[in-house]
Amino acid sequence: MEENRKVPAVVIKRLPRYYRYLGELLKQDIKRISSGALSQKMNVTASQIRQDFNYFGGFGQQGYGYNVEYLYNEIGKILGLNDGDTMIIVGAGNLGRALASHSNFEKRGFKLVGVFDNNENIIGSTINGVKVMDIRNLEEFLADNRVDIAILTTPKRAVQEVAERLVKGGVMGLLNFSYAELSLPHGVAVENVHISDPMMTLSYKIKQAREGHSV
Repeated sequence: MEENRKVPAVVIKRLPRYYRYLGELLKQDIKRISSGALSQKMNVTASQIRQDFNYFGGFGQQGYGYNVEYLYNEIGKILGLNDGDTMIIVGAGNLGRALASHSNFEKRGFKLVGVFDNNENIIGSTINGVKVMDIRNLEEFLADNRVDIAILTTPKRAVQEVAERLVKGGVMGLLNFSYAELSLPHGVAVENVHISDPMMTLSYKIKQAREGHSV
C-alpha cells in the first residue's frame, strides 16, 4: 500500500468478500483468475476490483491475472487474520450462544477465549468448550489475558458501561450487536451490527421487484 494513502472504508468492507470468494476458488483448486472472471463471480466490475487492489499494490500482472493462493494470503495479511486475534463475548443469551458456537471464527483466525454474563443460571455453563464467566470478574480476566476483540450482545441499557470497562482493560475492537451507539475514545475500533438493516434492504428490493423495477 502506498505510504499515507488512505484506503476508503467501502474498499475495506469489500476485502472480506474477496477473501471468502478466493477461499472458495482455492477449494476448487483454481490456481489463477483474471479480474474479469472474478468480477463475474462477485458481481463487481473488473475495473472496481483492479482499483480496489491497487490501493495495496495491485497483486496481478496484465495479461496474467491473479495467483489465487497468493492473493488470498495477501488479503488475509491486510485484514490481520494472521495476527492470532483473541476475542470474548459479553452476553450469553440466545445470540451470544449462537455466535460462540460459530465455527468460522476459528477458521478465520479468531480465537474465542471467554464468554461473560450476569445470569447465575448461565454462569458456569460451557459453550463450544468455553466456560461462561461472571461479568463481575471481567477486569480480572482482562488483566490476566490478552483480549483484542469483544463481541457485545448485552441489553442496550448496559452496553455503554460494559464497553467502557472493556476499553479500559485494553480491548481494541468492539463488535456491537446492541443497537446502541457507543461513545468511546478515539482509536477504539467499533463495528455496529444492526441485524434488521439487511432485512429492510431486502424488503425494499422485494418491493421494487414487485413493482417491476430493477434492483
